[in-house]
Amino acid sequence: MFLEIKNLTVKMGGRLILDDISFNVEKGDVVAVIGPNGAGKTTLLKALMGLLPYEGEIIRHQIAKIGYVPQRFAFDTAFPLTVEELFLLKTGRRSFWWPSSLQKADIVKALSHTQVESLRKQKIGQLSTGQLQRVFIAYALFGQPDLLLFDEPTAGIDIGAEMTVYNLLQKISREHKLTMMIVSHELNVVFRYATNVVCLNKRLACYGTPSEALSSEQLQKLYGPHTAFYAHNHKDNEEINNEKTADN
Repeated sequence: MFLEIKNLTVKMGGRLILDDISFNVEKGDVVAVIGPNGAGKTTLLKALMGLLPYEGEIIRHQIAKIGYVPQRFAFDTAFPLTVEELFLLKTGRRSFWWPSSLQKADIVKALSHTQVESLRKQKIGQLSTGQLQRVFIAYALFGQPDLLLFDEPTAGIDIGAEMTVYNLLQKISREHKLTMMIVSHELNVVFRYATNVVCLNKRLACYGTPSEALSSEQLQKLYGPHTAFYAHNHKDNEEINNEKTADN
């Protein structure tokens, strides 16, 4: 067992955000967290990071470093900070001003996991949404975490790039034997990539493998009586390029 959540309850401003949530995560799992807006999905991730007070228990069966990619990035795009300098902020004040060759090599290695090492000297404010997302995924990997938390990692990205990012996360999970929890509204992504799914609507509505947990009846309970699931065979940019090459 990697992680146990027992009777997790979160209250904020007198409101009940999460109510008596319990589930387990095995090492190497890719757990999708789904639910309607206001269901407590982001709150769950923040509780796991210790950023919010909570009742109940969060038991880590090994000392785990956590990497986190939020849904939105709030920063001044005019601030003259490069990608490399962003990473150096994570290493401490002295290292920021006098980074060693080893630290620079570690930054390049982290960026290479998401194929953006060429952006190392670029200013953060000059990056596209897709580039920025890859940089922040690499930033979450910097320091070799055991658990990666993603809050809608493809928000604002087009469909082709979205599937490329999820393929990338799957590749990272397999190669580095990382445990991941991913908040997503895309049920196709859940069925394609997740080993288990947590269904939230303040309380735990379902938990298990996507094929077992996400019945039509359960989805209607979670999202409403008119909910239907249609499979969309979206291809990522890499698959599209490969097909074009084959046609030529």
